[in-house]
Amino acid sequence: MSTVALIDDDPGILDAVGMLLEAKGIAVMRYDSAEAFLAAPPAPGCVVSDLRMPGLNGMELVQTMQRSGDPRPVILLTAHGDVELAVQALKLGAVDFIEKPFDEERLVQAIRNALDKGAEAAAKVEELRELKRRYDTLTERQRQVLWLIVAGRSNKEVAAQLRISVRTVETYRTWVVERMRAESFADLVRMSIALREQGEVPA
Repeated sequence: MSTVALIDDDPGILDAVGMLLEAKGIAVMRYDSAEAFLAAPPAPGCVVSDLRMPGLNGMELVQTMQRSGDPRPVILLTAHGDVELAVQALKLGAVDFIEKPFDEERLVQAIRNALDKGAEAAAKVEELRELKRRYDTLTERQRQVLWLIVAGRSNKEVAAQLRISVRTVETYRTWVVERMRAESFADLVRMSIALREQGEVPA
């Protein structure tokens, strides 16, 4: 279940926004500081944080989450006059900001949008983890064949480069497709691009 992590050093805001969201059927976890939020076990969903807080502020929170690879979208609650800072936060990766005093429907809709994005991001993270698990089952030779075929080499060219027979290349290619669970060659190419983005490089 997706959860909104609500972060604010003002107990009144935590109570008011928390009760509003719960009344809309949205699960909420309340934190009185960014540090308390970061120390808690991560839960799928999104984050709604005050921009100005003692200790780690909202902008620094966005940066910290970006560095750690936390995919949860962040919405910042800002006071009047903080728009410039909020725009900077958007450039750093926040998905939205809401000015106080906020319109309840505007806030709820922004949070629902963020929860949808959070679900998509969590699914993508799990997809990449599963892809890496499949790649880790390949032998070194199978990985070599994978990278050469997605680079556009023919079976004959792969055989010549690796000094193996064409029939052996065909066998390795079949194993690669099966272990990676690729539905087509285009699917295998897409997987190789995702693996490169994760830091995997040809053997």
